[in-house]
Amino acid sequence: MAIKGRGTSDNIPHRFSSRTTEFVDDGWWQRAAESRIMTRTIPEQVRTIVTTNSSPDIPFDRSINPYRGCEHGCIYCYARPSHAYWDLSPGLDFETQIISKRNGAERLTETLSRPDYQVRPIMIGANTDPYQPLESSEQNTRRILEVLAQHAHPFTLITKSTMILRDLDILGPMARRRLCSVAVSVTTLDNQLKRKLEPRTASPTARLRTIATLSAAEVPVTIMAAPMIPGINDSEIEAIVDAGRKAGASQANYIFVRLPLEVRPLFEDWLHEHFPDRAAHVMSLIRQSRGGKDYDPAFFERMRGRGSIAAMIAQRFRVAARQAGFDVDSRDQHLALDTSQFVAPNRQMTLF
Repeated sequence: MAIKGRGTSDNIPHRFSSRTTEFVDDGWWQRAAESRIMTRTIPEQVRTIVTTNSSPDIPFDRSINPYRGCEHGCIYCYARPSHAYWDLSPGLDFETQIISKRNGAERLTETLSRPDYQVRPIMIGANTDPYQPLESSEQNTRRILEVLAQHAHPFTLITKSTMILRDLDILGPMARRRLCSVAVSVTTLDNQLKRKLEPRTASPTARLRTIATLSAAEVPVTIMAAPMIPGINDSEIEAIVDAGRKAGASQANYIFVRLPLEVRPLFEDWLHEHFPDRAAHVMSLIRQSRGGKDYDPAFFERMRGRGSIAAMIAQRFRVAARQAGFDVDSRDQHLALDTSQFVAPNRQMTLF
C-alpha cells in the first residue's frame, strides 16, 4: 500500500544487512498509523564536502551534495543505494531519514584554501537534490553558494525544485560572469504521473516557469529529460524538449533510466503497484536496453543504454532537439564556465 507523499512504502533490507525483518499481519497492526511518515533530519559534521571522480563519461570531476538522501522520493533515483553505507534502507529511509551536512560551507572554504587546490567547475546536486524541501530550513546549499560566490568559483546546479529561485541574487550575477549554469530536470509533463514517479517534487508547469525565470535572469539553463523510462514516459521526449526550449532553456539533454542495486526491486514493485498491466513489458524494454540485465554500469552506456530501444530514444531526442532549435553538438555549459576569476580564501597580495 502506498504512503501519501512517498515514493515507496517499503524499507527493503540493503545489501550489507545481516538480518531482515518481515511484518506479519496478526490483525492488530494498523496500517493507518503509517499513512503519513514525518521526515527526520540527521545532522552530520563532515570531514570533506567536495567529492572527486574520474569517470570519463561525465563533464565534471568534482561535486558537492549538501544532503544524503532526498525527500523528493523519486522511485527511480540511482542514489538510493548510497543510504546503505549508513545502515539505512534505500527504500523509505532514503526519503525520510535525511542526513544534513551542516558544516559543508566551512569545509568548502578549507578546501579552496589549500595551496595545491586547482580550480575546476563543481557540480552541485549530482546525487541528491540540493533544493529538496529540507533546504528551506537547513540552508546548506545557500551557504555553499555564498562561499563559491565570494571566491568567484565556477559551479553548476541540477534540481527539480522551484526553491532555486530563492538564490537568484547569487545565480544571476555569477551567470553574467560565466561562473554558473543550471540544469532543471523535467521527467514528465503529466502531473498525475509526476505524483507517482516523484511525489514531493514541483509540478511540471512550475519547473518550466523556473526555467523561464532563470533564463530571464541570464542564467544558462539545460532542460534534462531525465530519466527516460521506456513504456512510461519516453513518449513525452519530444514534448518535454519543445516545452523546455519555449521556456528559455539554452541546452537540452536526456538520461536513460538506471536501476542499480536496490533500486531495481523498488522500481519493479512500484511498476506492479501503479502500472500492473505493463510492468513486465517495461522491465523487458529496460533489460533489452541493458544487454539483458537490469542495469549495466559500463561507462558511456550507463547514461544511454544500448540496443534498438535505446538507439531509437537517442535518435528521437536528437531530432526533437534540432527541431526545437537546440544545438545538439554544442559544448557542455559546465565546460564553458570561466575558471580564471577564482580568488582563493586568505590569498596574500603580491608586492609587485
